[in-house]
Amino acid sequence: MPGASPRRPSTSAGVWVTTSNSPSGSGSNVKTHINRERRVVVTGMGIVAPNGIGLKDFWNNTLEGRSGIFEVDRFPLDGLKSRIAGLVKDFRPRELGLREEQIRRLDRYAQFALAAARMATGDARLDLQNLDHERMGVCVANAICGTRFMEEEFLALTERGTAPLDGAWAQRWLYQGATFNVASAELAHEYKALGPCFTLSTGCTAGLDAIGFSLDRIRSNEADVMICGASEAPITPIAMGAFDVVGALSSKRNHVPHQASRPFEADRDGFVLGEGAGILVLEERQHALRRNATIYAEVRGFGSCNNAFHMTDLPPDGHDLARALRAAIEDARILPQEISYVSAHGSSTRQNDVNETTALKEVLGRHAYDIHVSSLKSMVGHPLAAANVLESISALLALHTGKLPPTINYDTPDPACDLHYVPNRSIQRKLDVILKEASGFSGIHSALVFSKPDYVGGLR
Repeated sequence: MPGASPRRPSTSAGVWVTTSNSPSGSGSNVKTHINRERRVVVTGMGIVAPNGIGLKDFWNNTLEGRSGIFEVDRFPLDGLKSRIAGLVKDFRPRELGLREEQIRRLDRYAQFALAAARMATGDARLDLQNLDHERMGVCVANAICGTRFMEEEFLALTERGTAPLDGAWAQRWLYQGATFNVASAELAHEYKALGPCFTLSTGCTAGLDAIGFSLDRIRSNEADVMICGASEAPITPIAMGAFDVVGALSSKRNHVPHQASRPFEADRDGFVLGEGAGILVLEERQHALRRNATIYAEVRGFGSCNNAFHMTDLPPDGHDLARALRAAIEDARILPQEISYVSAHGSSTRQNDVNETTALKEVLGRHAYDIHVSSLKSMVGHPLAAANVLESISALLALHTGKLPPTINYDTPDPACDLHYVPNRSIQRKLDVILKEASGFSGIHSALVFSKPDYVGGLR
């Protein structure tokens, strides 16, 4: 868990570890009992992504290398250098099962979360009538919350900023736009989840952190089922402007948006902001087996740490990301050489892609050159906290099918990024164990290890 020692004891089925998982991500230490006999599996997935809504469309488009990055046409872009984003263009909430009152009062990111959760619980075939609802929890992450709703309401209430704000005319659910826990609370209400209900806002690793946090809630016997993931809808003037002003966004290819995000490639010039949601259903393995659930994968381990270096920049050596990778691998009780695929953070920034490549080589050694690494952000951009859940779903589908998604727009190799990045075309490979990692502003690094459900390797 974030803030934990990167090394965990491996000699007993149950151990005590110190974690720091407050809903805000700020870190209040909590003692959690981790029971190694309570294994955790993925039984359902739901996705709303710029290149596809639902697992089938998303996966087909991903394997074909189809981009969901377009020119932004929702608001004036005056003064912005970057004019493109990963956009969910065909989101129809009514067709995806949302009720009218949810559509009326909820920000776009919360609607994304509800739609993705509906897909995930349907995919898991959860029998909500017969579940023990006190043993079901929720953890949904976001970095931006209801920015769009807040911006639109502010402009409406102040005559586009020219008059004092008159609260008498505000919609009564305006406060929801400013609170981060709306998506988690809505999902808990929707599914009558009476167990743990948390929101994590740890920035661009928050989706992985939500999965890791949920992993430990099941291991610690606080829940048997966790609905977890992340959702973001940051394509708004304020959010785009915030990233644009610090020079983080790609602007060189505004005229060819689908070519702008190019992780690990020599001519990359920044990330492309995106939107979307990914939700997983995690279950205690015996709970899933008793109901004959389809199991996509086992969640084997999680690790997280911070580099305490800079709010936006990364140290050049990748050592701190390597610590998070090692923590996840040790928690998973596997050897580094068992990893056969890495789903990269791959943000398409000058610093990140070198930092990430260096960290992988530090942890995996020569084995780093034997495996494949790819970045979904080449197709969907960077939906902040949701990015690493979309990428986890892509990685889990790769593990399930043996088809590795490509890194598109990979034309000219960068000598500092010298691993195999699955350039431009998907490939077929046998996979048993995969690593998903992420980094974020403020210096946080997180990683997860997944394996096939019947994989018997490792150091159990």
